[in-house]
Amino acid sequence: MEETNRQKKIGGVIQKDLVDVLQGAAQEGMKGVIISVSKVSVTTDLSQAKVYLSIFPSEHRERLVTGIQSNSKSIRHELAKRTKNQLRRVPNLTFYGDDSLDYIENIDASLRGEDSNPIKNPEILPKRKKS
Repeated sequence: MEETNRQKKIGGVIQKDLVDVLQGAAQEGMKGVIISVSKVSVTTDLSQAKVYLSIFPSEHRERLVTGIQSNSKSIRHELAKRTKNQLRRVPNLTFYGDDSLDYIENIDASLRGEDSNPIKNPEILPKRKKS
């Protein structure tokens, strides 16, 4: 089912302000880590939001996503303070790691010939998870 304009607008507001919250926290605690919010999808009743995080370097992804998920209440509170004039209620946030950059990087490496030829052997490319 396609998202409505309202869901897209609320997702955009959450994405914009969540980037500020997460990057501010990353600058305080972790030097050399870049966190970006690649996508926010909001349910039709506007009570849940799935937040997809792209984290560089990618070896820190799982640890950071679990840490961010455990602090989701404080992140939601900070987000509520920032969006108090735009949103009546801030949806519950669920965080996921976005692996699309790794997937693209693997395809580029294969096309440059650094790996086995994916055209001759398509089994070497990892299967992409549907989200």
